[in-house]
Amino acid sequence: MVAMSSADSRLDRITVDPAILHGKPTIRGMRVSVQSVLELLAAGMTFDEVLADYPYLEREDLLAALVYGAAATGGRRNLP
Repeated sequence: MVAMSSADSRLDRITVDPAILHGKPTIRGMRVSVQSVLELLAAGMTFDEVLADYPYLEREDLLAALVYGAAATGGRRNLP
């Protein structure tokens, strides 16, 4: 199990900028939305498959998207 502080630190990889993707949460300020990453994983792609298709992403980025998704569904208010 991942410690909460480790999970919280992953959220630093999630950015929100009104100039990028209309302010949707993105991975490290790139034009890759958290939603897109979650959709790929939900469709059944493995981490390795996503990373092969998006070589500029890192494993920690995918974990950050999962942490963000879990926090968003749990009603956490301190999301980026």
